[in-house]
Amino acid sequence: QVQLVESGGGLVQPGGSLRLSCAASGSIFRINEMGWYRQAPGKQRELVAVITSSGNRNVGEFVEGRFTISTDDAKNTVYLQMNSLKPEDTAVYYCNSVVINTARATLEVWGQGTLVTVSS
Repeated sequence: QVQLVESGGGLVQPGGSLRLSCAASGSIFRINEMGWYRQAPGKQRELVAVITSSGNRNVGEFVEGRFTISTDDAKNTVYLQMNSLKPEDTAVYYCNSVVINTARATLEVWGQGTLVTVSS
Protein backbone atom coordinates (compact mmCIF):
# COMPACT_ATOMS: atom_id res chain seq x y z
CA GLN A 1 0.00 0.00 0.00
CA VAL A 2 1.11 3.52 -0.84
CA GLN A 3 -0.62 6.58 0.56
CA LEU A 4 -0.49 10.27 -0.22
CA VAL A 5 -1.35 12.79 2.47
CA GLU A 6 -1.91 16.40 1.46
CA SER A 7 -1.91 19.55 3.55
CA GLY A 8 -1.88 23.30 3.13
CA GLY A 9 -5.17 24.17 1.52
CA GLY A 10 -7.46 26.89 2.80
CA LEU A 11 -8.94 30.30 2.18
CA VAL A 12 -6.77 33.06 0.75
CA GLN A 13 -7.47 36.48 -0.70
CA PRO A 14 -6.83 37.24 -4.37
CA GLY A 15 -3.15 37.99 -4.89
CA GLY A 16 -2.18 35.89 -1.89
CA SER A 17 -0.06 32.77 -1.59
CA LEU A 18 -0.41 29.22 -0.34
CA ARG A 19 1.93 26.25 -0.20
CA LEU A 20 0.56 22.74 -0.59
CA SER A 21 2.45 19.69 0.63
CA CYS A 22 2.00 16.03 -0.19
CA ALA A 23 3.88 13.22 1.52
CA ALA A 24 4.03 9.70 0.15
CA SER A 25 4.38 6.75 2.49
CA GLY A 26 4.07 2.99 2.50
CA SER A 27 5.67 0.25 0.45
CA ILE A 28 7.69 2.50 -1.85
CA PHE A 29 10.64 1.26 -3.86
CA ARG A 30 10.95 4.31 -6.07
CA ILE A 31 8.90 7.38 -6.93
CA ASN A 32 8.91 8.10 -10.66
CA GLU A 33 6.72 11.18 -10.64
CA MET A 34 4.81 13.41 -8.25
CA GLY A 35 2.49 16.27 -8.97
CA TRP A 36 -0.73 18.15 -8.59
CA TYR A 37 -4.04 18.24 -10.42
CA ARG A 38 -7.09 20.31 -9.63
CA GLN A 39 -10.82 20.13 -10.17
CA ALA A 40 -13.13 23.11 -9.93
CA PRO A 41 -16.90 22.67 -9.53
CA GLY A 42 -18.47 21.61 -12.80
CA LYS A 43 -15.12 21.24 -14.55
CA GLN A 44 -12.84 18.37 -15.46
CA ARG A 45 -9.74 17.58 -13.48
CA GLU A 46 -6.72 19.31 -15.00
CA LEU A 47 -2.96 19.21 -14.66
CA VAL A 48 -1.40 21.85 -12.44
CA ALA A 49 2.22 20.69 -12.31
CA VAL A 50 4.18 17.46 -12.21
CA ILE A 51 7.84 16.69 -11.66
CA THR A 52 9.67 13.51 -12.55
CA SER A 53 12.44 11.80 -10.62
CA SER A 54 14.92 13.26 -13.12
CA GLY A 55 13.67 16.77 -12.40
CA ASN A 56 11.64 17.37 -15.56
CA ARG A 57 8.60 19.55 -15.00
CA ASN A 58 5.32 19.92 -16.82
CA VAL A 59 2.87 22.66 -15.85
CA GLY A 60 -0.58 23.74 -16.95
CA GLU A 61 -0.79 26.74 -19.26
CA PHE A 62 -2.82 28.70 -16.73
CA VAL A 63 0.07 28.63 -14.24
CA GLU A 64 1.85 31.45 -16.12
CA GLY A 65 4.84 31.36 -13.80
CA ARG A 66 2.77 31.83 -10.63
CA PHE A 67 3.21 28.31 -9.21
CA THR A 68 6.39 26.39 -8.44
CA ILE A 69 6.65 22.64 -7.90
CA SER A 70 9.50 21.14 -5.91
CA THR A 71 10.35 17.98 -4.03
CA ASP A 72 12.18 16.80 -0.95
CA ASP A 73 13.29 13.36 -2.05
CA ALA A 74 14.47 12.39 1.42
CA LYS A 75 10.93 12.93 2.71
CA ASN A 76 9.08 11.62 -0.38
CA THR A 77 7.28 14.95 -0.40
CA VAL A 78 6.19 17.28 -3.17
CA TYR A 79 5.35 20.93 -2.67
CA LEU A 80 3.34 23.40 -4.70
CA GLN A 81 4.07 27.04 -3.97
CA MET A 82 1.21 29.11 -5.35
CA ASN A 83 1.60 32.88 -5.65
CA SER A 84 -0.58 35.61 -7.14
CA LEU A 85 -3.66 33.47 -6.64
CA LYS A 86 -6.81 34.31 -8.55
CA PRO A 87 -10.45 33.45 -7.81
CA GLU A 88 -10.37 31.08 -10.79
CA ASP A 89 -7.71 29.04 -8.97
CA THR A 90 -10.41 27.94 -6.54
CA ALA A 91 -10.60 24.15 -6.73
CA VAL A 92 -9.87 20.91 -4.96
CA TYR A 93 -6.19 20.17 -5.48
CA TYR A 94 -5.20 16.53 -5.71
CA CYS A 95 -1.76 15.09 -5.23
CA ASN A 96 -0.77 12.37 -7.69
CA SER A 97 2.19 10.04 -7.84
CA VAL A 98 3.50 7.27 -10.05
CA VAL A 99 5.28 4.87 -7.76
CA ILE A 100 7.08 1.58 -8.03
CA ASN A 101 6.25 -0.39 -4.91
CA THR A 102 8.38 -2.94 -3.12
CA ALA A 103 6.81 -5.69 -5.21
CA ARG A 104 8.14 -3.83 -8.27
CA ALA A 105 4.63 -3.02 -9.47
CA THR A 106 3.94 0.44 -10.96
CA LEU A 107 1.07 2.22 -9.26
CA GLU A 108 -0.70 5.50 -9.82
CA VAL A 109 -1.83 6.89 -6.48
CA TRP A 110 -4.10 9.83 -5.64
CA GLY A 111 -4.46 11.85 -2.48
CA GLN A 112 -7.80 12.70 -0.93
CA GLY A 113 -7.70 16.30 -2.13
CA THR A 114 -7.35 19.63 -0.38
CA LEU A 115 -9.63 22.60 -1.01
CA VAL A 116 -8.15 25.93 -2.07
CA THR A 117 -10.54 28.87 -2.02
CA VAL A 118 -9.46 32.24 -3.38
CA SER A 119 -11.92 34.89 -2.35
CA SER A 120 -12.11 38.30 -0.76
